Amino acid sequence: MQYFTLAALTTLIASAAAVGKAVVKNNSQDTIYVWSVGAEISEKQTVEPGKSWSEKLHTDPTTGGIAIKITTKDDGIFNGAPQQIFAYNLVDDAVWYDLSTVDGNPFEGQHITVTNRRHETIDWPQGTNPGGEFSQIKAGDREKNVVFLVGAGES
Repeated sequence: MQYFTLAALTTLIASAAAVGKAVVKNNSQDTIYVWSVGAEISEKQTVEPGKSWSEKLHTDPTTGGIAIKITTKDDGIFNGAPQQIFAYNLVDDAVWYDLSTVDGNPFEGQHITVTNRRHETIDWPQGTNPGGEFSQIKAGDREKNVVFLVGAGES
């Protein structure tokens, strides 16, 4: 009986700690540049066409949430280039995610989405917010990946 209890406890702890990834998938024709931003800014990640970048979903002890900043210009977050902001925050059993822009629309004319399997998708068919709102916020399962996709193709 003790073995069953220990196994059940181990499974419970593992499932409580399980989280998905934040994924940026580049199906566009152009190279994109990605930074993960909380209280600090990560190193720039260069994502070539057809490639992706990911990080384990996490929180920041100072800011709480994480903003994945994406530009089409090298060092774009430092030189005023338009930025796509794919942000997320872990709260209890959920991951909250949203999509917004700063200084313009870097993917105008391209289809972009953010999705967390079997949950609501943020869909910008023309690379601009179709509702005209500052951002769109959705919630999903923290154990599943949250995927930002730019360009045509399957996520």
